[in-house]
Amino acid sequence: MNDHELAARLATRAGELLLDVRADFADASPADRKAAGDKQSHDFLMAELARLVPGDSVLSEEATADERSDPARLSAERVWIVDPLDGTREFSELGRDDWAVHVALWSAGELFAGAVALPAQNTTLSTPEVAAPRAFDGPPRVVVSRTRPPAVALAVQEALEGTLVEMGSAGAKVAAVIRGIADVYVHAGGQYEWDSAAPVAVARAAGLHTSRIDGSRLVYNSADPTLPDLIVCRPELAERVLAVTAG
Repeated sequence: MNDHELAARLATRAGELLLDVRADFADASPADRKAAGDKQSHDFLMAELARLVPGDSVLSEEATADERSDPARLSAERVWIVDPLDGTREFSELGRDDWAVHVALWSAGELFAGAVALPAQNTTLSTPEVAAPRAFDGPPRVVVSRTRPPAVALAVQEALEGTLVEMGSAGAKVAAVIRGIADVYVHAGGQYEWDSAAPVAVARAAGLHTSRIDGSRLVYNSADPTLPDLIVCRPELAERVLAVTAG
């Protein structure tokens, strides 16, 4: 396997495991379902990466504080950035399909490979080749959280005279833009590298615009993994979106 194939395989297999966890914990509390999903997916990904690419570093959402601050990661040539379960709330709600698994590889200063699995939709989007979103003739569709849409996203929707599409996890939102279900995803107010690394890698492979909300580049494998804001959108909308977010 090359790195792209490995990212896709690991994301897909972790997603299959999560579907099994969801079934096994169908009668458990949502909190227990979340905890089991997070742990089992994290343990699987860490074990497989250690087995298949033992010389590489890993940054996972579920890692301990000491593991995240390991100085070896900052000097490594290759770092896998993973979110074993993106969208725990949606995962915990039986029947929802807007949650994801993220597996990305950062290499020599840039995202190199990535995969976003949408297990409940039986779909994995991965680099290196991703189809561009199909054309859409209508008002721009801005994808937002179903519970707490950020003010900046609502401002973009108003400025573009667009419509809102409500969805769960960050990976599911970016996947919606990649698949042509939405046109713009804008987030501000708190994320980490594992929330966006794999989705951004796949979005770039599809030819989409990706940046911070001020238009600056997204930087990964930093000492502080906080990466609080993000834009993913069709390239033809980027200038209009940035006029709102960076203004």
